[in-house]
Amino acid sequence: MNRFNAFLLLAFAIVAASTPAHAQKTSGNPLFPGWYADPEGAVFGKRYWIYPTYSDVYEKQVFLDAFSSRDLIRWKKHARILDTSAVKWAHKAMWAPAIVQKDGRYFLFFAANDIQSDAETGGIGVAVAGRPEGPFTDYLGKPLLGKFHNGAQPIDQFVFRDTGGQYYMIYGGWRHCNIVKLKDDFTGFEPYADGTVFREITPSGYVEGPFMFIRQEKYYFMWSEGGWGGPDYRVAYAIAGSPFGPFERIGVVLQQDPAVATGAGHHSLIQVPGTGDWYILYHRRPLTETHHNHRVTCIDKLEFDEKGFIKPVRITFAGVRRNRLKR
Repeated sequence: MNRFNAFLLLAFAIVAASTPAHAQKTSGNPLFPGWYADPEGAVFGKRYWIYPTYSDVYEKQVFLDAFSSRDLIRWKKHARILDTSAVKWAHKAMWAPAIVQKDGRYFLFFAANDIQSDAETGGIGVAVAGRPEGPFTDYLGKPLLGKFHNGAQPIDQFVFRDTGGQYYMIYGGWRHCNIVKLKDDFTGFEPYADGTVFREITPSGYVEGPFMFIRQEKYYFMWSEGGWGGPDYRVAYAIAGSPFGPFERIGVVLQQDPAVATGAGHHSLIQVPGTGDWYILYHRRPLTETHHNHRVTCIDKLEFDEKGFIKPVRITFAGVRRNRLKR
């Protein structure tokens, strides 16, 4: 990093810190202080929510925090909405939360223990609470998924609700991605019509961090590529006519900018209800940092062209403008 870029970064941080929240015109990046990665975005009621991974060595990743905002500018921290004291089978590496609201409750899916084989205890779990800020308790008392299938490490789960109301869990590390059909009560999985349970949908370049959404009756599948600790980390995407693909890689949506930050990836999206406003939440590494765990959560605009393709995202220090939820 040259001296000019270092000066800009420092100047922006000083201005952001000294500007009252009500006077800020943009959110600024990062959105809040602290080392956080893998942000999951959601809208519940009149608040935006972010559920990130606490970014540290695996043995210190024993809790999850959440953040909420009415306007994308001011963020409130909700500390330790879930930790290993509530999940007896988890002892490290709590990663990549995914959350859904269903039947008046909030279900928080998470990975734990970074298991390397079927002989270890860990994988993907589920916690439940009556409020989005928790506190959450272990829903099953055991992992929802604790084994390898189709080569996919059981991490980086994303829960997707299809148009007919069916919930799917899309997950996987080690360059393999599976989609499974969740039971209505989230206690396990339902087989597909052919009797299989784990269907692989891995696109070219996939490494981890899957995300899916529907826009104009098309299924957009996004994922992270490259090495999460290195400069080649990025987000790519594909489009298909169903959640099962086939997904042919279209191109890169998000990547580092050496003038802004490195290691940009592992994202999620928020669409403001009733509008065409889309935002991408992601983590990146500040230019002043070299440690792979020094990652921060950021937000920028996501836009589509006239053909429905996603425009490449420009990562910024400014972030996004105020957008207060109406409902």
